[in-house]
Amino acid sequence: MRFLSKAVFLSFIHGGILLASPVIPGLNGNHPLDEAKTGHLLIEELRCAACHEVPFATTMKLAPDLSEAGSRLDLDYLKRYLKDPHEVHPGTTMPDVLGGLPDAEKAKVSESISHYLMSLTSEEVQVKAMTGDAKLGHEIFHEVGCISCHAPQSKNSERGRSLGHIGGKYQQGALARFLLDPLKVRPSGRMPNMNLTSSEASALEAFLGGEAGKPAKPDAKLVALGKANFEKYDCVACHTMGNAEAAKGPKLQNIDLKKGCFTSKGANYQLSDDQAKAIALALEKPVFFSDEARIEMKLTQLNCIACHTRDDFGGVAEEIDEFFHTTEEALGDTARIPPPLTKIGGKLKPEWLNKVLYDGLSVRPYMKTRMPQFGRTALEGLPEVLVKIDKLPQVDLPPPNRQEQPMVRNGGHLLLGTDGLNCISCHNYNGKESPGMKGYDLILTYQRLQPGWFYEFMKNPAKHRPGIIMPNYWPDGKAVQTEIMGGDTHEQLRSLWHQFSLGRSARDPKGLQSKPNKLEVADKVRVYRGRSRVAGFRGLAVGFPGGLNYAFNLENGALSAIWKGEYLTANWRSQGAGDFNPSERPIQLAQDVAFLRPKDSGLKWPLKPVMTKENPVNPDPLYPKNLGYAFRGYALGKNGNPTLRYLCGEIAIEDRFEVKSEKILKRSFDFDAKKPGVLHFRALTGQIMSESGGVFKTADLRLTLGSEVETVLRSIGVDGKQELLMKIPLGPKRNTYSIDYEILR
Repeated sequence: MRFLSKAVFLSFIHGGILLASPVIPGLNGNHPLDEAKTGHLLIEELRCAACHEVPFATTMKLAPDLSEAGSRLDLDYLKRYLKDPHEVHPGTTMPDVLGGLPDAEKAKVSESISHYLMSLTSEEVQVKAMTGDAKLGHEIFHEVGCISCHAPQSKNSERGRSLGHIGGKYQQGALARFLLDPLKVRPSGRMPNMNLTSSEASALEAFLGGEAGKPAKPDAKLVALGKANFEKYDCVACHTMGNAEAAKGPKLQNIDLKKGCFTSKGANYQLSDDQAKAIALALEKPVFFSDEARIEMKLTQLNCIACHTRDDFGGVAEEIDEFFHTTEEALGDTARIPPPLTKIGGKLKPEWLNKVLYDGLSVRPYMKTRMPQFGRTALEGLPEVLVKIDKLPQVDLPPPNRQEQPMVRNGGHLLLGTDGLNCISCHNYNGKESPGMKGYDLILTYQRLQPGWFYEFMKNPAKHRPGIIMPNYWPDGKAVQTEIMGGDTHEQLRSLWHQFSLGRSARDPKGLQSKPNKLEVADKVRVYRGRSRVAGFRGLAVGFPGGLNYAFNLENGALSAIWKGEYLTANWRSQGAGDFNPSERPIQLAQDVAFLRPKDSGLKWPLKPVMTKENPVNPDPLYPKNLGYAFRGYALGKNGNPTLRYLCGEIAIEDRFEVKSEKILKRSFDFDAKKPGVLHFRALTGQIMSESGGVFKTADLRLTLGSEVETVLRSIGVDGKQELLMKIPLGPKRNTYSIDYEILR
């Protein structure tokens, strides 16, 4: 567990109220900072150097701009918050500067400062009341990325900053205006711009805001007193106001954790013991920040690591994984989870990296989580240090000379189309939609990516993006498609790079036009990915020359259908991936998770969630993940035959099929286990007969086990249905097992 990994640091109970220490969202989970660096981050986030001299340079978080507070905030809220910030807003990073005063005096001072702040308005601020849809606001809050820093509202969570204090904080319409341009009030980007529309902002206000406050006329006498108190209690140390200057506190050295801001007598931050110790350690032993450490600090400060991984830290926490959605479910997790930041400075061209960071540029319209805009103040220096640290070896992909140009251009064009690698079955191209899944527009590749990263990614997509469904067309550096560009890997990748460099002038690859198709298998294995009633949202259909075919549910890791005869028909009228259906009547198999660790199989095999037309939303989207299943892509081998790769817990599985005879498919498993154990495989369901040792059949299908393993045939219903379980022993080395599937009709 990383240091200070809890979202909320519960420190003590005061007056029956559970108080929380400052919440820094980036310290919630898998951050890379040690104790001293955590202390350094806290010093910057809590603005210690605003009052004290510290023994190192800091880039402090800027406090909110209060110059127009009277046009935004509610007077009653201000009085309550200033009197006791930790009670009104648990986890706030603002200290209780009045904590050492008697209650009566504290109330008077907080009231006067509140009236002063209410006097700070602007003629330019025109807050208009907007009617919002609270239901839509709930949906937006849980989809665009708010839950990465704030606790989800649909469950009892200690994650992130609570928004329970928002109700009654803002005047009518002011919260929506703030959400449209949060950097105006909070320039440090800790509350970034989420690129909301006006209707989305008003919907969020309706969902979060509760009963809005009303504009209040401040008392002139209290305004004058409040201004004096604003300066007296050093509010100006963090909130710039005119020419007022803050009094400087003592130099931070030889720290005593029983004095000053570490206690309730000073500016009380409500620090936890761990936070106080981390700050003291950072002051005692200042940290030298390398360029890589600077990156780690910035990614933690801005909580980029709530959505992205970099090297071995960061990533979406399990408890909020369900809130990351996509419109292209067939593309898998890579369509809903933001991409890794490992080597991002070597992946994206500097100009594109700047567009993403500063302009919020996105190439994944199917991903509902949005890339925040943190602003230039927050991001200063980050793009440059990423480019410096993440340099990759250069790869030479020169443009073709006049003699080469026709061959190179034609090669790239062929590879993209249906006569080549069929890239357009999953990707949009040049502003036109793919006939299948709607992956990002490939024509942007040359504009976005550096050639070295493109070259290495194409040779092993799963290495750079675990879980990607994109096949490896150049396994071990060898081209699967051997008829284009002489099967030369380098020349094929060079031709694709050149094709992308043509931009909008590039020709459309063959097969780009969307229309219903009857797909056939010629002399090579054919693979198609899409939605299907026989294989779920993430289906894979494989057809062999000679007429044997199977479908695989990639979402749950299950062989889901087998049929003989014509391959399939695909229909691209629906959004996203094309629907496919077998052209012949298939033998339907179970689509539940097929492999389980013994601790998960129990007396009853866990079944996949049921969705209907009336209830189309998956009630348990983490079903396969919670049972240890994780898809790791597939590689195309000889004749285009795919080898599927997935995990069951820590056990890596390779799964491939081949034609054994006219009606028999042979299925081979390779298991790579780190330690000896047993894996349970649900091989068959239905009305099953045992013919002899290792041979079982239903009315349509016969299974012959290739190795002697323990089997269990048990009832799963009152209608005579059963399930066949194989208990596969695994040694510390690679283990291989096989099964023959024979069609009986």
